[in-house]
Amino acid sequence: MRRYKVSIIGAGMVGATTAQCIAQRDIANVVLIDIVGDVAAGKALDIFEASPLCSFHGTMEGGDDYILTKDSDVVVITAGSPRKPGMSRKDLLEINARIVTDVVKKITNQSPDAVIIVVTNPVDALTYAAWQVSGFPRNRVMGMSGMLDSSRLKSFIASAIGVSVDDVVAMVVGAHSENHMLPLLRLANVNGIPIKEFLDEETLQNLAERTKQAGKEIVSLLKTGSAYYAPAAAITEMVEAILLDKKRLMPCSVCLEGEYGLSGCAICVPAILGKNGVERVIEINLTDEEKSQVEQGAHAVKEMLSSLEL
Repeated sequence: MRRYKVSIIGAGMVGATTAQCIAQRDIANVVLIDIVGDVAAGKALDIFEASPLCSFHGTMEGGDDYILTKDSDVVVITAGSPRKPGMSRKDLLEINARIVTDVVKKITNQSPDAVIIVVTNPVDALTYAAWQVSGFPRNRVMGMSGMLDSSRLKSFIASAIGVSVDDVVAMVVGAHSENHMLPLLRLANVNGIPIKEFLDEETLQNLAERTKQAGKEIVSLLKTGSAYYAPAAAITEMVEAILLDKKRLMPCSVCLEGEYGLSGCAICVPAILGKNGVERVIEINLTDEEKSQVEQGAHAVKEMLSSLEL
């Protein structure tokens, strides 16, 4: 049986850690591309040399030539400038839009049937830009946002209650920014028991706020970088769901065409991921307050997109 092929564009900490995670799942051959080809090749070789110890059997290549990515099933875009302390996601837009646009043009030339996962920030605006530039159907272009935010929320909930993370169900939707992401605490539970049975309202609000600020918290601690372990794990879950056609319900940034009354932007919503990428957007019933917050996030994304020439 043909092995799947995943190409990761950007060999920084997120890209290289994602390559390692996917390789260790033993679900695909992996290609790591970077503008500095030797760095990508060196990291790919280092990961490959762990294959006897970690029991993975796929190939691992690295370089700067996009011909290596030819006929990829999934392409993950992590290339871009990282967010620095004091820098907003909007500050990143102009720099990273140029990078992502160039990458997408090269990807579509080599892998016209691939599913694209955008990780580069600001992810919602760049997911929509990638879709517009690619010419792909919208189901084959998505952004990694909600999976990371939801993982952060679930880890915080599990720690606060003192239960296994395996038993926590929670989701974050909306725009991937401190001001506009929406932790759906109303629906969060521990094996079906609402978390409000375990935690008081003040604690819940503190958890929601920490989730919103989680990326900034890590940036402030690292000083010269941003998160990469949790993002890589989130990306890998999405890649596996697509390659293995798992039909998993995952929160991710999707280019909307009327769902939730929104269009002309990408924001995080619950979606079913399978071999065709985003196979279905799930529209949940939001309260008026939740709907307003999602709409405000969509408006913020549209404002960023208005400054781009696509």
